[in-house]
Amino acid sequence: MDILQLAVVVGLILLLVKPLGTYVYHVFSNEPNRTDRLFGPFERFVYKLIGLKHRSGMSWKGYAISFIATNIVLVAIGYLILRLQAGLPLNPSGISAVEETLAFNTIISFVTNTNLQHYSGETGLSYFSQMAVITMMMFTSAATGFSVAIAFVRGITSRGTTIGNFFEDFVKAHTRIFLPLAFVITLLLAALQVPQTFDPTLTVKTLEGAVQQIAIGPVASLESIKHLGTNGGGFFGVNSAHPFENPNPLTNVIEIWSMWALPAALPYTFGLFAKNRKQGWVVFSAMMALFLVFLATAYLSEKAGNPVLNALGADASEGSMEGKEVRFGIAQSALFTTVTAAAATGTVNNMHDTLTPLGGLVPLAEMMLNVVFGGKGVGLVNMLMYAILAVFICGLMVGRTPELLGRKIEPREMKLIALVILVHPFIILAPTALALAVDSGNSAITNPGFHGISQVLYEYTSSAANNGSGFEGLADNTAFWNISTGLVMLFGRYISMIAMLAVAGSIARKRPVPETRGTFRTDNALFTGLLAGTVILIGALTFLPAIALGPVAEHLTLW
Repeated sequence: MDILQLAVVVGLILLLVKPLGTYVYHVFSNEPNRTDRLFGPFERFVYKLIGLKHRSGMSWKGYAISFIATNIVLVAIGYLILRLQAGLPLNPSGISAVEETLAFNTIISFVTNTNLQHYSGETGLSYFSQMAVITMMMFTSAATGFSVAIAFVRGITSRGTTIGNFFEDFVKAHTRIFLPLAFVITLLLAALQVPQTFDPTLTVKTLEGAVQQIAIGPVASLESIKHLGTNGGGFFGVNSAHPFENPNPLTNVIEIWSMWALPAALPYTFGLFAKNRKQGWVVFSAMMALFLVFLATAYLSEKAGNPVLNALGADASEGSMEGKEVRFGIAQSALFTTVTAAAATGTVNNMHDTLTPLGGLVPLAEMMLNVVFGGKGVGLVNMLMYAILAVFICGLMVGRTPELLGRKIEPREMKLIALVILVHPFIILAPTALALAVDSGNSAITNPGFHGISQVLYEYTSSAANNGSGFEGLADNTAFWNISTGLVMLFGRYISMIAMLAVAGSIARKRPVPETRGTFRTDNALFTGLLAGTVILIGALTFLPAIALGPVAEHLTLW
């Protein structure tokens, strides 16, 4: 039964890849299509409202400046709302203003599409903050990442010198992708008993006569974009493990499909832009192969149970159910864990701190690689970065100038890619070492030994990969953790995005070279294996020692 559940969810994603990827291509190809009649009038009104008279293509520098400036404005507005929420409307519970370092961490977290939460949503934020900051940022950060990914794809596939107009892409991502899909998902979730209301926190009496406070609010609308935008920040502190956010197995599957469908469809969109669908299927196949290995590892590890609990006489016949919801069980918990890390969403339906060591290694490793589908566009861009690296390595091995899609890969592109590859492990491992060395860092560890190392490593990996999930046993709402993870989230988001836009701009300016008999093909099964192998090789070289100190050592200790 477990295998059938997993197969059905994965199977439907496979069916959605082509139609959804085709739709995304039509949205951003800037060619006339049927969706123009439906969305065109509203988009023209938005363009007029923001003063966008000419939607001409931008250079990579213009595109980067545009999205950074937009994000800065959003950060300023969001920070002010969080600091002033006590006096703003839609605050029926009278929640006070957010503390300075926590407000900094929260606003950086949501503008970078990370959604790392050092606060508990139902008690830390008002309804107004949940909507005007959190939900708004979930739309805009997802649209930003989506736009940058499309610009990168244009740069490496087009024959022009520009990579598109950021503001046009940004508006289209909202009007044609996220808003309509979020509306539909909101209706589905509300119909399945997810709350959508402005009523204040309920005060009820239990059967024993005790008084209990039950938080509610506009949950369904946040849940929809939380997953569609691969955001992950929960309305409630326990995220999608909460029965109001995720009440039953059907809503669980809907949330899985919501966060996985668009990242899975983007490789096919890339193939359409490249005028070679096989190119898209190669990227998708490499991603799916890695995903299935991680899914099998998570499921089998949790199904095997915890030997320490078994030795204590606990009933583990169903596997390790510690930290999991009975309504989901092992299969849907393992699948949700694998998808949320693969899609860089960060939402959780079980507590990752209670996973078995190898089960906890799965989301950790996926975030370290950051290419297994990835968040809104980030996974595709990173995988294409590894594709360029694989072509470069193969070119050196056979003594040929490396080429991708008819463009030569030269030192400028490789320097930028090397920067991205080196920055990612640096902003994970250096802060991890610092946190373990100073009292303000290691005092947050709640589980000593190897698991404590995993807690710290997971927090910074999640921040750098803009994922947002955490080993929630870590006491991280302190000035040290708020500021350090906030900086890691900033570097993890913007250094890689700017560098990869520079790569796209550089490749876009190159003249195509004709294909010859000696051209290394990148649209076959051989390159799929080389691509996946390159990802694993680079990941192992950079992160294996740290993994050995954390989850691997803990696993060997338990068994």
